[in-house]
Amino acid sequence: MDYYQILGVSRNATPQEIKKAYKKKAMEHHPDRGGDHNAFAEINSAYEVLSNADKKAAYDNPQPQFNNPFGNNPFAGTPFEHMFGQGFAQPQNRTPRNQDITIAARIELSDVLTGKQLIVQYRLSTGELETVTIDVPPGAKHGDTVQYQGLGDKGNIRYPRGNLNVRIHVGKMKNWDRDGDNLITKKSINVFDLLLGCVIIVKTLDDKKVKLNIPKGTKHGQVFSLPGYGIPNINTGRRGNLYVGINAEIPTIEDERLLQSIAVLRDQIYTTR
Repeated sequence: MDYYQILGVSRNATPQEIKKAYKKKAMEHHPDRGGDHNAFAEINSAYEVLSNADKKAAYDNPQPQFNNPFGNNPFAGTPFEHMFGQGFAQPQNRTPRNQDITIAARIELSDVLTGKQLIVQYRLSTGELETVTIDVPPGAKHGDTVQYQGLGDKGNIRYPRGNLNVRIHVGKMKNWDRDGDNLITKKSINVFDLLLGCVIIVKTLDDKKVKLNIPKGTKHGQVFSLPGYGIPNINTGRRGNLYVGINAEIPTIEDERLLQSIAVLRDQIYTTR
């Protein structure tokens, strides 16, 4: 990562030129203005190094790194070193970077419908408190980890920043459950409406009101499906289903004459079977 190239200045740039370039780039790529988080993080990292005389000197004059001479060839240091040493594949070198940081972020179940923007704080190895804005995507599940590149630790100025890993905790909501991309809720309906049939209004998680036809003779525990009112899939954006389970609501009746009428009706129904 070339910090000079990121800020668009030459290696001979003055501190004033570096500061001016940083302000311009930061304005262009600030997330609050629709900029990219990763680009903004790189700009901040570049300025942090190039604006500090000691860090800039260390960056301009990095110390050479030496590999262990015995690490790649298993015959190193033996009489067979030159005979067999060339036949072994050399391991691929990964570009070193600073450590990743993992934090937890809590959102509500309703937040997964549209996603959630959060301002989070975490402490770096240097003791510095970092504050960033992150976007939790729609459809995120409880326990998911969302990675934001270039927002991790930056203690070693010679290496790029690590990544920020945000572990998502989705809060529970009363009367709502989730199964993958589907939502599950329950509605209580009195037994007479179940016997005769009715139309109910179901309020969705995003506060829409949807009519649901309950056919006559619907039983306790029966489940109806409302397609497209569930959770959006995190990859496709397509919403799952809303499943509505029916609870039979038994009324409390104290009027003896009414109870006798119901008993007569019961006897008529069951004696005709």
